[in-house]
Amino acid sequence: MFVPFFETLRRAGVPVSLREYLTFLEGMSAGLATYDVDAFYYLARTAMVKDERNLDKFDRAFAHSFKGLEEISAQDVLSAVDLPEDWLRKMAEKHLSPEEMAEIESLGGFDQLMETLKKRLEEQKGRHQGGNKWIGTAGTSPFGANGYNPEGVRIGQEKSRHQRAVKVWDKREFRNLDDQIELGTRNIKVALKRLRNWARTGANDELDLDGTIRATAEHGYLDVKTRPERHNAVKVVLFLDVGGSMDAHIRVVEELFSAARSEFKHLEYYYFHNCLYEGVWRDNRRRWSEVTPTWEVLRTYGSDYKCIFVGDASMSPYEIAFAGGANEHWNEEAGQVWLARARDQWPDNLWINPVPEQQWRYTQSIGMIHEIFEGAMVPMTLEGLERGMKALAR
Repeated sequence: MFVPFFETLRRAGVPVSLREYLTFLEGMSAGLATYDVDAFYYLARTAMVKDERNLDKFDRAFAHSFKGLEEISAQDVLSAVDLPEDWLRKMAEKHLSPEEMAEIESLGGFDQLMETLKKRLEEQKGRHQGGNKWIGTAGTSPFGANGYNPEGVRIGQEKSRHQRAVKVWDKREFRNLDDQIELGTRNIKVALKRLRNWARTGANDELDLDGTIRATAEHGYLDVKTRPERHNAVKVVLFLDVGGSMDAHIRVVEELFSAARSEFKHLEYYYFHNCLYEGVWRDNRRRWSEVTPTWEVLRTYGSDYKCIFVGDASMSPYEIAFAGGANEHWNEEAGQVWLARARDQWPDNLWINPVPEQQWRYTQSIGMIHEIFEGAMVPMTLEGLERGMKALAR
């Protein structure tokens, strides 16, 4: 029955194996998703998706495979789909207000609703448009789509119109987590988790369940144990390019910065413009009055830090290669000199570029930065970030 779904997943690029498909079938046979579309969706996704990058592909394949019941005849629905009253009651109690429940009861109750649906399915021979009796569309019958009835079961409608149906048969909520799509904070966190080194630090304020069970068994009374929370012990110094051509990438860089602050307990950050020079800053509103010497940053954070530059690397080649090449001040030393010093201080380094990778070859300065970093430049996509985090974790 689900072989076409399995084949659709494979065609969509989801690397699902036969073993995972059989696991899904075992879950269905065990009744883990009986009469519950949401449970069916999550069971299939849990059994057959191993990597979050494939969630979007799975969702699109799922939507293609299960488009709703409008393509199934009334007799097919009657013979293939049993609608037990206890399931309907549970769904109604979950989704309807007390007033709506009372209204449905006043119109005949759930038993009458289900009996009428089955009877209509048996009697109806074709599609019905409008009206208040037959299963169809744009009417007030309790059964169908694009109409209105407070006690209805929606069948074959792409989205809810009144949010009043007892069961929204074919509504799906899909999330994009493909590895080439535009990033969001959650997606970035997924990628940054590749750079992890867990350690327990701080005060003992987290329940140690295993320790509590062990101590209680040994002492014969409840002996609650606590321990420090586990944090990502990786230390990162982050340099963020701002201004000029980076204005087009403000939103995605803000999301990266937000995700990094959430993911890394030990994070130091500084701003620069176009290329690294003798000064950086923490507050863009005071970039001229409160500049931190780059030498101070190099001497403050040890070589155990991971160093990440974020910028489009799009500038005049002179800004990288020559003293005096900066476009806002006279730099005594070339930008490439400071970049080399940063890479010497922090051997684990990376440049993240928001410019699409296929466009890098058209900008000379990107090629120069790419060469300085010996290829350690990745695009700001989920796949690119994961690639970069894996390289830094070595």
